[in-house]
Amino acid sequence: MPTSRPRLCAGSLAALLTVAAVCAGDALARGFPFGPRTRSVNDLGNQFVPFHARLWDLLHGNADGGLLLNWSSGYGTSFLPDLGTYLTSPFALLVGVFPRDRIDLAVYVVTVLKMTSAAALMALFLLTLRRGRWWAAGVLGGSYALCGWSVAEASYNPMWLDGLVALPLLCLAAEWARTGRHRITAPLLVAVVWAANFYTAYMATLGAALVLAVRLFTERDDRRAVVRGLVRAGCTVGVGIGLSAPVLLPVYLGTKHAYPGWDRTFAPAAWPDVLARLLPNTYSFFTPALFLGTGTLLLACALAFQRSVPGRERWAWAGLVAGVALSLQWGPTHLLWHAFATPNGSPYRQTFVLAGLVVIAAWISVSYDWPGRRALLGGAAVLVLIAAGAGFSGLVTRWTYPLFAAGLVAAVGALLLVGRGRGFAALAAVLLIGAQAGQAAATTAFADRQRLIRLDHYAPWGERQRVQAAAVAGADGWPRYRTDPGREQTTANDPLLVGGQGGAYYSSHTPAMLTRTMRALGGGWTSNGRAVQSLDNPVTDAIFSVGARVRGPRDPYQVWNAPDDRPVTVSRAETPPLVTVRRPGGPVPYGRSPFRNQEELLGSRVYTVPTTVLRAAGGGAVADKGAYDYRVGRGTYTLTASCPAGTEAYLWSPDLFGSARLDGGREVEFKGQLPARRAAMERLGTVGGGGPVRIALTSVRAGTVPHEAIGCLDRARLASAVAGLKRTGATAVRVTAHGVRAELPPGTTGTVVIAAPRIAGWSCQGRPADSYLGLVATPVPARGAAVDCTFRPPGLRAGALAWAGALAVLVLGGPVLAYRRRSTGAGRPGPDRSPQHAGTPEPVDA
Repeated sequence: MPTSRPRLCAGSLAALLTVAAVCAGDALARGFPFGPRTRSVNDLGNQFVPFHARLWDLLHGNADGGLLLNWSSGYGTSFLPDLGTYLTSPFALLVGVFPRDRIDLAVYVVTVLKMTSAAALMALFLLTLRRGRWWAAGVLGGSYALCGWSVAEASYNPMWLDGLVALPLLCLAAEWARTGRHRITAPLLVAVVWAANFYTAYMATLGAALVLAVRLFTERDDRRAVVRGLVRAGCTVGVGIGLSAPVLLPVYLGTKHAYPGWDRTFAPAAWPDVLARLLPNTYSFFTPALFLGTGTLLLACALAFQRSVPGRERWAWAGLVAGVALSLQWGPTHLLWHAFATPNGSPYRQTFVLAGLVVIAAWISVSYDWPGRRALLGGAAVLVLIAAGAGFSGLVTRWTYPLFAAGLVAAVGALLLVGRGRGFAALAAVLLIGAQAGQAAATTAFADRQRLIRLDHYAPWGERQRVQAAAVAGADGWPRYRTDPGREQTTANDPLLVGGQGGAYYSSHTPAMLTRTMRALGGGWTSNGRAVQSLDNPVTDAIFSVGARVRGPRDPYQVWNAPDDRPVTVSRAETPPLVTVRRPGGPVPYGRSPFRNQEELLGSRVYTVPTTVLRAAGGGAVADKGAYDYRVGRGTYTLTASCPAGTEAYLWSPDLFGSARLDGGREVEFKGQLPARRAAMERLGTVGGGGPVRIALTSVRAGTVPHEAIGCLDRARLASAVAGLKRTGATAVRVTAHGVRAELPPGTTGTVVIAAPRIAGWSCQGRPADSYLGLVATPVPARGAAVDCTFRPPGLRAGALAWAGALAVLVLGGPVLAYRRRSTGAGRPGPDRSPQHAGTPEPVDA
């Protein structure tokens, strides 16, 4: 059989096994796209689907902005860090071939395709590592792609799956570095996987380095060959990372400029829970999802008892697996695996590396010979001990042990039958494939159901999004004014999903400048400040040139939302242009009151901020918490203030979780719980007559209410302020994918202010832009009536220089290496080109 045919068959089997098991599990759980249950849980619905919708818009030329600047979210944010974090995988480009309203299906297909690719590549690497039966390599490749980490965690974090693909690719690159082959292709592979997702690529690189270390130890190469292999591996990784630097450096600096999220301390999982996650049909967010299938675990456990495997190799691979398993539970190595920062979510994101090492150990066990009775007995005993230890965990379900027992019986039976002839070998293959597919499908289905119970989730694209998108498109007037898709959001990234140029934005790179500016203006957030919400307020709409705002009912998919039959409407308002001019002299820095902060940024007084009195339901006074807030608990309260007649009452209470009602008006919800959730300022209604204003507050949990919680907005003053800004603002504004150009009225003096956050990367007139209370600003040029401001993400220039240097090394290194090979004799065996012997790896064509 030709050399390439076993690899093709193994890869095909691994891919088919993976796609069949994943789709069967999703269908069994009645999940999208096979049933009515959504799969958009947690950040998949809140971040990743909207960002893929943004990629669709870019590919089709419909995006507001480009690769560098995103005008749709957060009133203008850097996009390259988001692109490098979520969308630079080559697989992500496939969303462009789907209709936009099938974006959920596109992301699902990309997810499954990544898993099948990882399965095929692992099967290829196993056959490169050692010769063996192709169908065994295919089953093990499928086992790797169907590991618990993949089906339970990475399936709703699709960019993590790039790490699943990266590990076998980087192991191939490491093997090529050891043997001195494919010196051009290897750095290109490194560049692709690091650009696709640097976070999991970093973990996969550590895993590949460990595999290379064991290979160098077990192959007994001479010292010169070992040193040369290590140098080639280091150069391969260095050049590859250099080629990906235009993406990596902006991503890295984007995290440095981001608002700090959760600060967690690593706590290792209980060992019974760790053992339980090796078994099928278990789920937990804070434990390593190590399920691989009983057949794979049996082969890996049998390695230590497999006498046909040389002792040096047997104990090196077994020791590597044990060492990496222990490293998952130790604080210092946990930090090493996670780039020296405990992640906000799952603390075991490197689990896929351990899964790959277990699969490699299983392949080493079976590639020399099928395990004999002694090895099977020893491996089965180890598995039984693992299952017994898992019995002390609460993660074991009623189907865990039946599935485990069935898989163990099938695996043992298959391994006893496989050496008895071709017919029995076929039966053995069916048993192993069936056990792997069955256990993986059941575990996938169980994880699908558990995620819907334990995590927040969101509806896929449907009628609500279609109506919302149509309303936004009908009102769009960018860049004359912004259109905000609305405060009653479906996801935290509605502007990316349904269009518009709103204030909402949720990302790992949410700029600290944006979050702090919106906090000062009365905005709300979730996710500890990383998910900034739209602020429905006429003053901030004027500040940010929001001329159209979509309003609609609360999302009926979220069960905690009260029924809401309001229709979808579009409200329009007169706004200043995107570029305005303020009087000379700097503004007063932000204070505590968002009403005064809004006035300072607007440049006019439009609010009356009265003294308030808060009383409990029985009429008693409420105690203060500190110098600026009232302390509230669960119950009802009355907040009293005095507003001029005809003004609009706005309530600012960022820590209130409950509701407020103005003098029998409509009830307005507040969902604050600082610091994780911050309730936005809300309009309560119009003050009818003079005298005291009474607001009924209902608090569901303990919190605070500010002393200056009420602001009374005078619409006439606001209209006058807007007219003044329009009169002195830019006469023409041109917005590009990387900046803004504005024409100013003749004789203009003062400070030019662009209604966009002053995030790192803005420059105006050839110098770094100033900040005007958090917005982009620059002095009016002494001569000329035009202002040019451009945006370049931090790190892009340095990344481009690193890319050029790495490309020069790659391009110039090829001819140099070719000349050296010709001069030393390409056909003469040397320390890097030893003759092939039975059992040694075969070269793989690039």
